[in-house]
Amino acid sequence: MSKKVVILGAGISGLTSAYFLAKEGLDVIVLEKKREVGGSIDTLKEKGFLFDRGPNSGLETTPVLSKIVSDLKLEDDLVYANKEGSKRYILRDNMLHPLPMNPTAFIKTRLFSSKAKTRLFAEPFIGRSKDGYYQSIADFVKRRLGQEFLDYAINPFVAGVYAGNPEELSVKSSFPKLYELEEKYGGLIVGTIKSIRERRQRAEKSKQSARMFSFADGMQKLPNAIASYLGERVHTFCDVTSIVKNDTGFRIKYNNAGHLKEIDCDILLPTLPAYTAAELFKQWDEKLTEHFNAIYYPPVLALMLGYNKESIRQALDGFGFLVPAKERRSFLGAIWSSVIFPNRTDDNKAAFTLFVGGARDPEIGNIDKELLIKKVRGEFEKIMGITEDPVYIGYKYWAKSIPQYNLGYIEHERYFDEFEKNNPGLYLSGNYRGGISIGDCLKNGELISERIMKESGKN
Repeated sequence: MSKKVVILGAGISGLTSAYFLAKEGLDVIVLEKKREVGGSIDTLKEKGFLFDRGPNSGLETTPVLSKIVSDLKLEDDLVYANKEGSKRYILRDNMLHPLPMNPTAFIKTRLFSSKAKTRLFAEPFIGRSKDGYYQSIADFVKRRLGQEFLDYAINPFVAGVYAGNPEELSVKSSFPKLYELEEKYGGLIVGTIKSIRERRQRAEKSKQSARMFSFADGMQKLPNAIASYLGERVHTFCDVTSIVKNDTGFRIKYNNAGHLKEIDCDILLPTLPAYTAAELFKQWDEKLTEHFNAIYYPPVLALMLGYNKESIRQALDGFGFLVPAKERRSFLGAIWSSVIFPNRTDDNKAAFTLFVGGARDPEIGNIDKELLIKKVRGEFEKIMGITEDPVYIGYKYWAKSIPQYNLGYIEHERYFDEFEKNNPGLYLSGNYRGGISIGDCLKNGELISERIMKESGKN
């Protein structure tokens, strides 16, 4: 008899696991609190614009994406970033500088001083660190590449990926492949060259070389398509109120649109944010709850702006730009949405998504949103040389956005592993484990489904 699996949460992690388990014939049910599936993936179509208010794209770092796209016949919906999208700018001294992507561009760029460029050549001769999981990305980069590279490359990059602070993030937990270059090969430059062959053998791509993807109708197309495949296995408006162990596995009680219901299962896979899981498991294990609650999710405001192209002086020839903390602006960066992917607005307009707050400025939750938006708009329009008011303004405030893999994060990871060993049939998943990106969630969603099938005797 097939074992019953209940998955909590219909974000991309939960849906991916449900998809692979259902394909193998397991009895799967997904319980989702909201009306829509997708979790933080949130596409908005309004007034002639298309915006992704959560993740705006993914990187094709894993074959899992192509498997799902092929199986669900999404090839015609999948879109890759335009060539212009490979060009990224960094703000320095009120000017946008292209981030150099090859040795010639690095030598010519004005983004870094001559001193910083010379410092980079010392990198292969710097030894390994012994700090491991307790070394911040800032300390790691400053030691290997120097202060200026930290300030004008890594600091804005970390803000763009994690909405985080490099002084707080653990290099080994948040950027494991970067740390592995030092640990395994002795350095970043040598390691980058040597690791290319290994990735090819695993059919993987580095995040630097992987193609950026989305869908013609926005990122929400992917979770919607998986949910459509799963059909009646996905139950929305299901607010889980308690989880208890029973003789056969687990009993989940939930509120389904005002009706109290319960379901028994052999295998339970919560893919909820850590702060939500903390509430559900507080009666199980106080220490688990402490670990969940210790994971920091900073607030982020996604600001969507649309302008007439003729009012913009800045050439729209890139992915967008990031703002280093040293530049003291009110936002982290701006994505030039309509440059990267088609179908974001008409040819006479331009769509932009700005990100505000994060771990750099967590106080945005206490600031009047209209005043904050006015200030951010003024700074952005000055940088871009925009001479007219926007034809579209919208925003979404994420009170808890991206889990921060901060210093000591390994202690959380170790406890989660221990908790699973002590509770057979229960698996913890989500973007607080194994990476925050869409590609990471797809890859880990498949991996955990394989674990469930193996440990339940399906394979």
